[in-house]
Formats: sequence, structure tokens, C-alpha cells
Amino acid sequence: MTVSISRRAFAIGAAAAGFAMAGFSPSRAQQAFFRIGTGGTSGTYYPVGGLIANSISATGAAGVEGLVATAVSSNGSVANISAIQSGASESGFTQSDVAYWAQSGTGLYEGKPKVEDLRLIATLYPETIHLVARADAGIKTVADLKGKRVSLDEPGSGTIVDSRLVLAAYGLTEKDVEPEYLKPGPSGERLQDGALDAYFFVGGYPTGAIVELASTNNITLVPIFGPEADKLLSEQKFFSTDTVPANTYKNVGETKTISVAAQWVTSAKQPDDLVYKIVKSLYSDETQKTLQAGHAKGKLITLQNAVTSAGIPFHPGAEKFYKEVGALK
Repeated sequence: MTVSISRRAFAIGAAAAGFAMAGFSPSRAQQAFFRIGTGGTSGTYYPVGGLIANSISATGAAGVEGLVATAVSSNGSVANISAIQSGASESGFTQSDVAYWAQSGTGLYEGKPKVEDLRLIATLYPETIHLVARADAGIKTVADLKGKRVSLDEPGSGTIVDSRLVLAAYGLTEKDVEPEYLKPGPSGERLQDGALDAYFFVGGYPTGAIVELASTNNITLVPIFGPEADKLLSEQKFFSTDTVPANTYKNVGETKTISVAAQWVTSAKQPDDLVYKIVKSLYSDETQKTLQAGHAKGKLITLQNAVTSAGIPFHPGAEKFYKEVGALK
């Protein structure tokens, strides 16, 4: 059974859970509100963000006293960084490539002001580049996208950046396809209706929207593999090789592709003590059990992975914790 949760309902629910578990009342110590910008509700960021928000909002071994964290749906990496920069959000999830570009003023942020205050809380898990196609669309390689109806994701997402890089690696631009700019949910609906041939999605597998799509439709994952992908990997160091195992999605075989890292970032302006407590809560035994039981990617949110792919500086509060436990020198 699939349960649909609206953004508002989820945010309110996470906040309410925080209040209930902490036993908050007006007489209690001042509360700290900590929003986590995630992604679309049909992706991976949103449910993972919800698990983290509820866990760190609880008091006791796994929680931070006085903290109410909420997972907020958004347009993804770029939008989350913009919200942190403007003060509209305390933190957010982003792809490692987008975080690096923002902090260094390169790539997507070339010619724009650097987001110099952007700081890393933790690297979470690998984010796989999915190129989903209708099985009858005749798309066997990325090059076959030429002339096809392809969704690159919405402006402001990290996916659209990577989809352009992948197209370029195979000698294509947006002008060579019939581009659309939709999130995974609407993309899947249009693909199902025959109005779209393929779409890009960057996120941890298995992702709910693709699982649901594959359960009732014949789809394929297009490999991002071979000399073109090798050249892309050599030019863009934030990419890594990846493989989606067979039957991750119904009737879809093993698919070689590439990935980036999902990261949780914040602003250097956030208090060191608060971020320290949040990170300590994230890697507590209780939160780790919740993450492992709650989502396939939760098993990868480990202390060992936390300090990998760090293309931007750690927040001092996070760095203090990682050094205390020996994860960082």
C-alpha cells in the first residue's frame, strides 16, 4: 500500500512529533527550530529527511533537548542552498557537485557570488543518476535520446545540472532533444501516458516513484557507461561509478551508471553547539537503528561515510564531533 503525505502534513507531523516526544511546554527551555530542505515528495531526500528530523527532534539518547526539526519539500539541491543563503532554511540536502560549485563559485555558480558560508554537516549516501525510459522507446544508450522527449528535471534542481553534463558527454545538448522540465512524479506520469520517452532522476535507489512506475509499466534504465562516461568521470571528479542491481526495479536488469554524493549542509552562522548536538544525535545508536529500518539508503548513513566526498569545509560543530570520535584527524 502506498501512503501519500503532503508537504504541509509531513512538516506539521514532524514538528508535532518533536513536541510530543520532548514534552515541550511554554515553561520549558527555549526551543530551536531547524528546517531541513529536502526534495520532491516522490524522491529519496524527502523520506530520509523525515526520518532524520523526527530522530533528532526526540529527547533522550537519540535526540536534542529543545530541538524541533522539520523536513520540508523543495526543488532540490540548488533551491536548498539558496534557502540556506537567504536564511529561509537552517539546512538542506544537496548533491556534492552542487555544494562544491556553490562554495567555490565554479561550474553552475560561475560568475555568481560564492556561497562562502556553506558548510558540511555530513555526507549521507551515494546518489545514482537514473535515466529512465519507456521500454518501447528504442533508447539503448544516452546517444539514442536525440530527437526524443526527455525531462531534465526542474530548474533549481541538481538533477538538471547533471543531466546536461551527461548529454554533453555523449555529444548532445538540450537542443538535440525535446526537453521538458518536470520533477520525477509528473515525469513518470507522462512517461506512463506515452507523452514522454525518458527522464533523468538523481537519487538513491530504490526510489519510490520509479518502483511504482515499474510495477505497472515496462521501463528500462539506460546505462551511462563506456568511453563517454569514463571521460566525464575524469573531468568531473565528484562523479563515481555506480551500478543499480538487477530487479531493484521490476523487470529491469543490472545497469551500470554514475553517481554523486548526497550531503547535508548548513550555514557557518548556525551555532557550533547546536550542530555538534545534531551530528551526535544523527550517529547515536537509536537514530542509526531508525535510519536502517526506515529506508534502504538509511543503511548507508554511517559515521564511516560521513566524512567522505567532503568538497566543502565542515561546520565547526560537526568537525568537533568527528574529531572526538576519530573520524577526522
